[in-house]
Amino acid sequence: MPKEKDMSYYVTKEGGTERAFENEYWDEHRPGIYTDVNTGEPLFSSLDKYDSGSGWPSFIKPINEALIQKKEDKSLGAVRTEVRTNESHLGHVFDDGPNGGPRFCINSAALKFIPYEELDEKGYGKYKELFPFKEAIFAGGCFWGVEFLLEETEGVISAVSGYTGGNIENPTYEQVSSGKSGHAEAVLVIFDPGIISYQELLEIFWRLHDPTQKDRQGPDRGTQYRSAIFYLDEEQKEQAMKSKAAFDAKKVFDKPAVTQIVPASKFYKAELYHQDYVNNHPGYVCHALRDE
Repeated sequence: MPKEKDMSYYVTKEGGTERAFENEYWDEHRPGIYTDVNTGEPLFSSLDKYDSGSGWPSFIKPINEALIQKKEDKSLGAVRTEVRTNESHLGHVFDDGPNGGPRFCINSAALKFIPYEELDEKGYGKYKELFPFKEAIFAGGCFWGVEFLLEETEGVISAVSGYTGGNIENPTYEQVSSGKSGHAEAVLVIFDPGIISYQELLEIFWRLHDPTQKDRQGPDRGTQYRSAIFYLDEEQKEQAMKSKAAFDAKKVFDKPAVTQIVPASKFYKAELYHQDYVNNHPGYVCHALRDE
């Protein structure tokens, strides 16, 4: 068995096989697509991935059958069906999949996983259409707490901390925290509308921060901590405006919300150390859900 750094070459070019249960993607459950590690061609979707118990990534079908080649393989003394692309050996396909269908048993080393939330930035945006998800972008102060509370919500597939609403490209945390880039600390929410609606997310948004504080949230001060809803279409805009009016009518606070409702601009994912910050720092709390 080759060293880890040589594994992709061993698998894709020499027809090797990595160890079961000791590979990168056999237990990967995040939504996204899997591409050919050598060419970048999109091969499989997480929607078609399942736990076969084999210890390798298993799929019921490829994204595009035309990219997959099947060849007879007698290398182990028995006839198997090899699965490959023009550039890469991937694995094998068997007829013991769900409901008697195929099981594409693929080596992790032959694949590169692109999470759903990175499809746009990695050039695979059109494949978001494969997924039954929708998106929303909220800003409510420090994104660590906003991300945590939203990601804990049933129906939310993923919540990503990042920056949006500013005037420079690819901002860093240092630039945003200076207050000079114009960006807000925001959270991109990927949700399943079959489980939770945009309206229900709005109701949680009002509860997780004090939207009457202008350009601040608790001890955090600056425009980067502003309260904002970045709508992605006219339907979201209308729902957000109605939701804000309904919140003000409740008179939860003695003054109205100053939350901005503005069209979404490009969302930039924040640095890795900002992602899942609360989970990675037990005991840290900066946001809490009110009863209303």
